[in-house]
Amino acid sequence: MVVTTGSDGITPRDGWSSRTAFILAAVGSAVGLGNLVRFPAEAGANGGGAFVLFYIFCIVLIGLPVLLSETLIGRHGQSSATESVRRMAAESKASRYWEGLAGLGVISAFMILAFYCVIGGWVLYYIGVFVGDLFTSGVTGGALAGMSAEDISAIFPALLENGLLMTVLDLVFVVITVYFVARGVSGGIEIAAVWLMPAFFILLLGITIYGAFGGAFSETLTYLFTVDFTKLTPDVMLAAVGQAFFSLSLGVAGMITYGSYVGRDVNLAGTSAIIAFADTSVALVAGLCIFPIVFAAGLSSEGGLGLMFDTLPHAFQSMPAGSVIGLAFFIMVGFAALTSSVALMEVPTSWAMEKFKTRRMPTAIAIATLAGLLGVASAYSMNALSGFHPLGFIPLFEGLGIMDTLDSVTAKLFMPIGAILTAVFVGWIADKRLINGENGLDGGLHKLWLFLVRWLCPVVLTLIVLFGIFG
Repeated sequence: MVVTTGSDGITPRDGWSSRTAFILAAVGSAVGLGNLVRFPAEAGANGGGAFVLFYIFCIVLIGLPVLLSETLIGRHGQSSATESVRRMAAESKASRYWEGLAGLGVISAFMILAFYCVIGGWVLYYIGVFVGDLFTSGVTGGALAGMSAEDISAIFPALLENGLLMTVLDLVFVVITVYFVARGVSGGIEIAAVWLMPAFFILLLGITIYGAFGGAFSETLTYLFTVDFTKLTPDVMLAAVGQAFFSLSLGVAGMITYGSYVGRDVNLAGTSAIIAFADTSVALVAGLCIFPIVFAAGLSSEGGLGLMFDTLPHAFQSMPAGSVIGLAFFIMVGFAALTSSVALMEVPTSWAMEKFKTRRMPTAIAIATLAGLLGVASAYSMNALSGFHPLGFIPLFEGLGIMDTLDSVTAKLFMPIGAILTAVFVGWIADKRLINGENGLDGGLHKLWLFLVRWLCPVVLTLIVLFGIFG
């Protein structure tokens, strides 16, 4: 275990045991449902290789500079997200109110955590479905034997109608998450990352290899990587920028928080590049994992949660060893969801510990309890509370239930605004001597990064906000 010092420079503070542990934890934070479902579907539908190239361009010029900015704030402050920003602002003789950018991220992380655990509960349910199916169908047969296409399509809607079941599943997922967060950085969060992320990669590669030999792999390669620049419209390009931004989990103070546990010997620029590369690679491989199975079954490639919870179960039914592959797939998704929820819970937990001077375990339990209650409301917003629209008086959120409101507020407003403020703070407000000592860059690369953070990132992220509001 690496013990760093807190913001006072004296108090011992838990930290990552190694650079590898930090990378795995950060990748686990970033890799989620967006990588596994949304990106490959967006790529295939919007120009294939052209979209992929533009997405990588956005990762390098938008995502990576903001990622490095967040981690360097955290590593310099060695404290919670808000306190780390406050400390850097104080040393730069700037207003302490800049800590509000991290405060916005803390709120975003909590709101996302609440409904993300509901989705995690859905994954647990499908793991249970395929565990039971494995005993029914056997190892070699297709999944969900004896069920009609209509029966399979009815599984997910039936789950959404069952508020009590979703509540139980949500709370189970919250309990699993808080177990790791309450045990601390090296004793819990790191253990989850070090064990679950390698297991995730093994399952992802295993299913991809299976699809390469047993699915429509050549059709998938054509779908994902044929370059068609005619489909790369301004709207599609802005969507690619947004996907690159959200894929790295920026704007939720997560990387500030995780960066605060990093030792001074770690080169943040190189480490951030590895994190961005790993996250992008997962998104690309996810397409090679999912679509050979989908295309072999003659099913739609349309993205979203329907692809995961409706289309893929149909595909598993028609393939050899479908029960095993289906179970492995949802376990893989569960690992990705858990590492992301752990990161989301750590952000408000770290903030509350610093703010109220409380111990980790009771603080994590308190945060988990509040998130669980909001998650229950989110679960019931799809059935008993479907007619309740908390921000319906605002045109942007008109007709949205609790869960969709939480998603929309964070994705369209809080996250990109928080990232804009981060870029402005690091690029224009923070003392450049502090920045130069933290980012691990020199010469031309440092000048390029500073230009991107000062000019390109704020402008493009502002366009994302405007597109989210008016698009």
